[in-house]
Amino acid sequence: MIDGKMLKVSASPHTRSKTTTKSIMLDVIIAMIPSLVASVVIFGLRALLLTVVSVAACVFFEWAMRKFVLKKNCTVGDLSAVVTGMLLAFNVPSGLPIWMLVVGDAFAIIIVKQCFGGIGQNFVNPAIAGRIFMLLSFGQMMKWTQPLAGIMNLTGVEALTGATPLVAAPEELPSMLDMFLGVRGGCLGETCIAAILAGGLYLIARKVIRPLIPVSYILTVAVIMLIAGKGDFEYVARQLMSGGLCLGAIFMATDYTTSPINTKGKIIFGIGCGLFTCLIRLFGSLPEGVSYSIILMNVLTPLIERATTPKPFGTPKKEKKAKGETA
Repeated sequence: MIDGKMLKVSASPHTRSKTTTKSIMLDVIIAMIPSLVASVVIFGLRALLLTVVSVAACVFFEWAMRKFVLKKNCTVGDLSAVVTGMLLAFNVPSGLPIWMLVVGDAFAIIIVKQCFGGIGQNFVNPAIAGRIFMLLSFGQMMKWTQPLAGIMNLTGVEALTGATPLVAAPEELPSMLDMFLGVRGGCLGETCIAAILAGGLYLIARKVIRPLIPVSYILTVAVIMLIAGKGDFEYVARQLMSGGLCLGAIFMATDYTTSPINTKGKIIFGIGCGLFTCLIRLFGSLPEGVSYSIILMNVLTPLIERATTPKPFGTPKKEKKAKGETA
């Protein structure tokens, strides 16, 4: 009691905010809409079909898993399953059979997310894990549909397949403008860099993400590729716009649950993602390494946080043992 007034003691958190999981996920969904629109324009209505099916499958698997297996409250209202479904659809080619995408959705939601306790408990990003599972399981994940195959293309079968810029011959490379606008082979949500950047700027403006991880990730790749390309800036630009680098850096590497929470940790996380991506692209047998890089850094996140978490004010420093002193 101070000056006759009773102090109220309560558990943390003491700072209240109107921000909720649902509002954050809704912002992420809004940020992905430009990429969704671009994918429909570039690859046809099948891009929309795959996205809708993926979202519906993720929502269903989360609802069914929690209701009939885990016997817990339903969490589909937080929209996290919708985000996972959209991201997983963005990471597949437009010609992928629908049932394969549904299998990937099941793995992401049931195995990676719900088996570890649901949102906030998974140690790796569910969408990335689902993509890697499909890459290892289905050869169709490496068959790219050429852009502008027809807006009414729903089957994906009639469309021709071609190489992505990471594996294309020099004479087959698209122009820099085509790469920026997404007129090239690739997964649904990774080709249009303009749309991805628009979504990223929205998330930063809404303070949903901080630019530390995307900037440190992309900048690391730029520096290493500038060295590898012997100062060729066009080579660097193509590396930055090829594959899923921008999509992964902005929408997947920034996942709250699987990335560090402090400033130093975020920078280290982004640099690590960039290093692994470059190692795989330059020396690995795979043309792309974004998904594997992010999931490797997801696993290392607890160690990064342990090394970078600042000590609370007033914590005494550990005294160094004298030379020759035993415990």
